[in-house]
Amino acid sequence: MDEPDIKHGVKWDDEKAVRPSRGLRRAQSSGSMSIRSVRSRREVDPSIALPIQYRTVSYQIEESKQKDATQRSEAKDKATKDLSELEWHTISTEEALRRLSVSMIEGLSTEQFARRIKEHGPNAPSPPDSRTLQKYFGYFFKGFGPILLIGAVLVFVSWKPLGQPPALANLALAIVLVAVFFIQAAFNMFQDWSSSRVMSSIKNMLPEDSIVIRNGVQASFDSQELVPGDIVCIKAGNKLPADMRFLQVSSDAKFDRSILTGESLPLAATVDSTDNNYLETRCIGLQGTHCFSGSCIGLVVATGDRTVFGRIAALTNEPKAKLTTLEKEVLYFVIIICSIMLTMITIVLIVWGTWLRKVHPSWINVPNLIVGCVSVAIAFIPEGLPIALTAGLTITANLMRKHKVLCKSLKTVETLGSVSVICSDKTGTLTENRMTVTECTIGTHTITVEGAEDEIDVSTAPAIAGMITTGVDQVRAIAGLCNAAEFDAATMDLPIEQRRVFGDATDQAVLRFSERFGSVQQLRQSWQKTYELAFNSKNKFMIRTFTIFRKDCLEGTLSETEAENFHAGDTLLTIKGAPDVLIGRCSSFVNNAGDVHPFDDEMRASFEEVKNAYSSQGKRCLLLARKIIRQSKLQHQSGTTQFEDEVTTYAKSSLTLVGLVAIVDPLRPEIREVVSTLRGAGIRVFMVTGDFALTALSIARDAGIVSSPTPFVHNVSSLPREEPVEDAKTPNTRSSILISGPELIGLNEHQWKTLTEYQEIVFARTTPEQKLRIVKEFQTNGVVAMTGDGVNDAPSLKAADVGIALGSGSDIAIEAADMVLLDSFSSVVEAVQYGRVVFDNLKKVICYLLPAGSFAEFWPVMTNVIFGIPQILSSFLMIIICCFTDCAAATVLSYEKPEADVLLRKPRNVKKDRLVDWQLVVHAYGVLGMIETIASFAMAYWYLEKNGIPFRVLWFSFGDLPGWIDQDYYAQKLNEASSIYFVNLVVM
Repeated sequence: MDEPDIKHGVKWDDEKAVRPSRGLRRAQSSGSMSIRSVRSRREVDPSIALPIQYRTVSYQIEESKQKDATQRSEAKDKATKDLSELEWHTISTEEALRRLSVSMIEGLSTEQFARRIKEHGPNAPSPPDSRTLQKYFGYFFKGFGPILLIGAVLVFVSWKPLGQPPALANLALAIVLVAVFFIQAAFNMFQDWSSSRVMSSIKNMLPEDSIVIRNGVQASFDSQELVPGDIVCIKAGNKLPADMRFLQVSSDAKFDRSILTGESLPLAATVDSTDNNYLETRCIGLQGTHCFSGSCIGLVVATGDRTVFGRIAALTNEPKAKLTTLEKEVLYFVIIICSIMLTMITIVLIVWGTWLRKVHPSWINVPNLIVGCVSVAIAFIPEGLPIALTAGLTITANLMRKHKVLCKSLKTVETLGSVSVICSDKTGTLTENRMTVTECTIGTHTITVEGAEDEIDVSTAPAIAGMITTGVDQVRAIAGLCNAAEFDAATMDLPIEQRRVFGDATDQAVLRFSERFGSVQQLRQSWQKTYELAFNSKNKFMIRTFTIFRKDCLEGTLSETEAENFHAGDTLLTIKGAPDVLIGRCSSFVNNAGDVHPFDDEMRASFEEVKNAYSSQGKRCLLLARKIIRQSKLQHQSGTTQFEDEVTTYAKSSLTLVGLVAIVDPLRPEIREVVSTLRGAGIRVFMVTGDFALTALSIARDAGIVSSPTPFVHNVSSLPREEPVEDAKTPNTRSSILISGPELIGLNEHQWKTLTEYQEIVFARTTPEQKLRIVKEFQTNGVVAMTGDGVNDAPSLKAADVGIALGSGSDIAIEAADMVLLDSFSSVVEAVQYGRVVFDNLKKVICYLLPAGSFAEFWPVMTNVIFGIPQILSSFLMIIICCFTDCAAATVLSYEKPEADVLLRKPRNVKKDRLVDWQLVVHAYGVLGMIETIASFAMAYWYLEKNGIPFRVLWFSFGDLPGWIDQDYYAQKLNEASSIYFVNLVVM
């Protein structure tokens, strides 16, 4: 296959064709979020849902690589385990061809294809398991549904054929039970309003035909007929039909993996492996991604459900197996009620079987016994609870919406009230995400931005090149060139600070800094960009390379000596990133006068001291550097993978340190009060950031997250690897610890346990993989909320008990989260308050429903069976109380205002503090229930007494009434007394 090389340079504006600006994407995210991610919907765009699971699996694979073989073999996640064990990317292309018994020239034979299609099946995702039956089964049969249905069936049977003659009252009761059964199911369906499906959209995202080599002939085949071992030809614009190992790639071959990663920057394809992680290496092409440019030949290694795309789609489509805290409480309550109910029914059956059936056989026959048992069940089941529960959660969610908090699931509302740990990102959450460069250090000279402006008279100096190139000139030039941010052309007439900027917040700050000393646009027009490596959480630096358009611009960018020796074919490598990563690569530095000097240990220590000083002031520090690569040293053309590899190699050493810049991101003014309020509510607030440890600690102290003086802040050395022989003292309530991401990797189980006991924690230099690990470790002993707004935050947001996204975040982060804050982080206080209020109000609702809707309904049935008096409250009226009269009043309780101490209490212990505990049961049954029961009995039988039917003739009568009582008159007055009992319960 021919490998075309790109002969022309990549112009500055070509980047716009590659990806839309971040600013535009974020604006769309915020605007469309309430429609796509929060409101009721049945399907979710796979381009939003798939990256969440892809990133999660990728991070888990990274973690598994750090474990030994024994730990890896015990991995619970099958997809993670399988993908981490794949080795197609680590073996040579020759070995891959040998294992699949295929030649790159000839491809598979017809016989080989026939065998493999029979073995592996078609290259298509399995039909989605819609789980329709299981889902609807859950709607009808979770909670009290089964009991209601069984009761309805039994009452139908007692009506016919057991009823002799059939009693219409039994038929009416059965119909009502069936109606309540369906009403409960309807409310369960309503609670499931936020469910989503992804698989139904998958087939539209895969190509229909592919160019395949078989029997030595290149031909087009249906993509569903691909099998492992097929040789596939890919060109620009094609989607990859299966997972494949690249055998040949053109110099400009790039692939867009945004459907899986959520990031649209194309990645260059390679023949050799670039990463141990199967999902991150560039020698593997993944199904569903598309060829952005160039061409390649690939060897199919996986098809159908065995592709990464198929596995991730299947995982994305799986429902959450973990019950929410509210679901656990409701299940616990159902178990309690059912246990009491079965006990009472057993007592009724024993009394009937051992006594009534023999002594009073005419009192309760089999149909009446069945109805009686069902009545006991009806009495104990608060049929209105699901209705009141859903109504209460909906009311609370609507109240939270008014405070700019959107809940994507009703069940999440209560979970937030149980949160004991909040892991908060720094940038944009605790801070305003409005970064500004305040100072810069050039050699041994540190100056403020205003001081730097004094050194360069912008009003008189030329826009691009000054007559004398100072250190400030050179810092300004690298800041403008090695920068992915751009000004909005429509706002260029405004002052610099008021202009709209597209790009990352850090790049925005550096761009504005550069613009203060002259036009960045004119500067960039003097250079032609040939390569860019975007900043990422692994590298922690950004690279851009340029060739020159105009010779005169060198004076404002390089030192005088470098400018004189710079030739037309040379390449300027610019790099910007974390000082701790780049400072070791520098061999020279620029002083304040603009001259280049060797970088000795003394200067290295000086820059380290400056970096630490910036960090201790809560400032983010960036190192700016450059390197000139002579034309004779570059063996490949720009735009090729080989060129990119060369640049990456050259960037590892002999850099010239141009300067350091300090960036301030102001803390949100309300954060200290928010953190203080949350801490008063017993919630530990931790900072999780990618910043330097000293920077993170300084900001955490300003925010109130850390209160201990610096000398008393612990570090990783305070976490013993083994439990001491003596009694280990747990950290006191004010103990603090500062720990970095790399240190987390080496922690063992005991160290993690000790770490989770600290009250104040700052996690610095963390990667998205480590954020996911932090969430899972703290979930072992508490309920964890996680905040985030980026694509890489999605796995930790989804893994947390409550994922909290900001309204300005990416669509993928919003999709992964359970809750969205439209205003600011301060809204989380309202969210926690309402989460606790909803739990308190649910207790009130249950305490209201149980006395009249359970206890007071039970005794009419028991007195009928044991004491032989008429059942003063019919089963029909019991259901009316539960489903109608009580529900309306119970719903009003959901509007109850918060108690005064709602944010002064510790979070609910989900393992001990129950929605229904023994205190509530005693109060509901032993106090309120007893009062309502006695009062209702007294009123009903007092009415019968006043109408000539004394209680003494009913007591132990078992249906044998005196002859002077007319049966029709008795039935009429009994119905009226039943109404009195009913009205009394409703009123009370």
